[in-house]
Amino acid sequence: MQLFRYTEDRLPVAIFTAYFALDVILFFTVQSFWVLLLWLVLGIIPKACISAWNHHHQHVMTFKQPLLNRLLEIVYTFHTGITGNAWVLHHVVGHHLHYLDQEKDESRWKRLDGTKMGEQEYSLNVAMTAYPRAYQVGLKFKKHMKIFLWMCLLSLTLLSLAFWYNWRNALMVFLLPMLISLYLTAKTTYKHHSGLDTDDEFAASTNILNHVYNICTGNLGYHTAHHVKMGIHWSRLPEYHATIAHKIPQHCYLEPGFPWNIFPAHAPAIQPAVAPQKQPVEG
Repeated sequence: MQLFRYTEDRLPVAIFTAYFALDVILFFTVQSFWVLLLWLVLGIIPKACISAWNHHHQHVMTFKQPLLNRLLEIVYTFHTGITGNAWVLHHVVGHHLHYLDQEKDESRWKRLDGTKMGEQEYSLNVAMTAYPRAYQVGLKFKKHMKIFLWMCLLSLTLLSLAFWYNWRNALMVFLLPMLISLYLTAKTTYKHHSGLDTDDEFAASTNILNHVYNICTGNLGYHTAHHVKMGIHWSRLPEYHATIAHKIPQHCYLEPGFPWNIFPAHAPAIQPAVAPQKQPVEG
């Protein structure tokens, strides 16, 4: 029986599930505060990357069976601080429909007076309002809201049981990484759209073509393609990007920040197309 919608999801899911298993093993076995602190620090960037895959999952469900999707979302929740269907509401039927309108965008980068937020201000704003805004969107999408509320309840119950069993380990292995990862997710999204005040969907998102970055984030760097055709699976984004790259302005391409900028900037497998230049008319 085919479990995965796309075979490309098999390896990432295996990695993230194994990582979660390591978290659980450390939670039950490690007593040293310093070991737990080291695990927390070393795990922050990987868990921030996993947030991108959680995002992909909530656009295109990984499994054909709903129960398996819910179980995977528990893994994602304890890595990223984002529960099942939270991003479906906040991001898929929220931000994606409103990102060109800063009065409605659930990840808006403009202040009420129309000026651009700073990166820190935006990151805290989006992280702290993520769940209230997801709930507000859910009032219009009852089917998604039902799953969102049940997954929130289940996640809180499991986290509460972990704190009851060993509050310090629950704090270091689960809660702090969840909160930090949620903040870093918001921080990462700041450069996706901020300052791009336009009605042109091909000029409203930034793109990062760094090969290592896209391996670790599931091609999140092909962000214009993702917004123009948000239902496409992450594995198909480079190919689709190549068909629209000539429409994307050069200022919408960025270099990655830390830690991706320490890796060689390998050329992407599919190079962006270049729009032909008009030749001067002689005579």
